Amino acid sequence: MGTVSTADPHTSFLADKDAKVFVAGHRGLVGSAILRHLLSLGFTNVVVRTHAELDLTRQSDVEAFFAAELPRYVVLAAAKVGGIHANSTFPADFIAANLQIQTNVVDAALKCGSVRKLLFLGSSCIYPKFAPQPIPENSLLSGPLEPTNEWYAVAKIAGIKMCQAYRIQHGFDAISAMPTNLYGPQDNFHPENSHVLPALIRRFHEAMASNAAEVVVWGTGSPLREFLHVDDLADAVIFLMDQYSGLEHVNVGSGSEVTIKELAELVKEVVGFQGKLVWDSSKPDGTPRKLMDSSKIQDMGWKPKVPLKEGLVETYKWYVENVISAKK
Repeated sequence: MGTVSTADPHTSFLADKDAKVFVAGHRGLVGSAILRHLLSLGFTNVVVRTHAELDLTRQSDVEAFFAAELPRYVVLAAAKVGGIHANSTFPADFIAANLQIQTNVVDAALKCGSVRKLLFLGSSCIYPKFAPQPIPENSLLSGPLEPTNEWYAVAKIAGIKMCQAYRIQHGFDAISAMPTNLYGPQDNFHPENSHVLPALIRRFHEAMASNAAEVVVWGTGSPLREFLHVDDLADAVIFLMDQYSGLEHVNVGSGSEVTIKELAELVKEVVGFQGKLVWDSSKPDGTPRKLMDSSKIQDMGWKPKVPLKEGLVETYKWYVENVISAKK
């Protein structure tokens, strides 16, 4: 484990900007941020495919793509994602699609022979429901998962273990990064299948637009959550691609936490909703507290840069300009 040694014969990732980089899932929240970051750094050969162009759940199609394109680097940001409601309604979709995507991509990346390094993106939901706080990397598989998203979590855990197994058996430089709760441009603002922060933004905006007297939010507002702007994650991904080649997955978090109640009040302020905030305690809260221990990546020299309120203002602006204006 640890960083790449100075004896490594290969050019570092950041010094290899003409190399072909495949970003899987470039239209999603994470993938779009990574794509923006790579292009802003001067990478000249970034390869992307839409779902219509390449279905990552189809093994033969993925193998044909890798054989034809022969990328040198792969960032696996493609996944089927959603909140509590989506996970509990579509458990088969969440476990099957995610297992298929990551198995196909990691295996094809090894078999094509050109890939020097692959980074697999997971999620903080891989950790046990009552993991120690802040959650260190070594708490993986130390207790039962949060039942509301275990289908997705089991798939992501399998992805981490697949990267480790391919490193051990084949010497394949596959690393894994586990981000905390993310937000930012390109987030999913779907009424039923979104995560807590975009759901709050949409709810408060719609309430303001319709002059509603109140907004009802699920749960008690007591759970503690950590949020990281997706641009900070993109920065961390490129940092790890350049600096890290270890067996163990790496947590990527902001290191600060807020209650869902505090978050809701902050979103209410950013959106400008003047009505009342009501909590529906009959609905589930999910995990009581989730703060990542990101000391490993911070000790390597990476730090987040985007404050929560500043990030929320930018995200709300993107929502209004891209989601709301698209409806008109």
